Amino acid sequence: MNESADQVLVCVTRQKACEQLIRTGAQLARERDMGLMVVHVAPFGENILGNPQEGEALDYLFTIAKQYGAAMQMLRSEDVAGTLAEYAREHAVACMVLGGSGKPRSLLRELKAGLPQVDFHMEEYKG
Repeated sequence: MNESADQVLVCVTRQKACEQLIRTGAQLARERDMGLMVVHVAPFGENILGNPQEGEALDYLFTIAKQYGAAMQMLRSEDVAGTLAEYAREHAVACMVLGGSGKPRSLLRELKAGLPQVDFHMEEYKG
């Protein structure tokens, strides 16, 4: 692991169930005495707030992140894995929390290949 890495990064989607991921990230950050960050990557052209339920979910996640002292950032990219990897390198991420199943598992494999120094936590959640 990178000696200067001192952040836990939680990757969320537009689902309120991602609150569980933020809680897990906050616990890991406390245990390791690290900072906590939350990020959502959306494709270009996607109307992030076009669906009222998804907009409400993101607003909810912003609130939850703030309660745990974390900043939540939204990024735009067609390359989710590449964007997350670059973000992790730029922000000294030592630990990354992801959730779900299916596609996120292939995302996890891609991230592990590009970020061998990062400790990954994959958590199942019901969206």
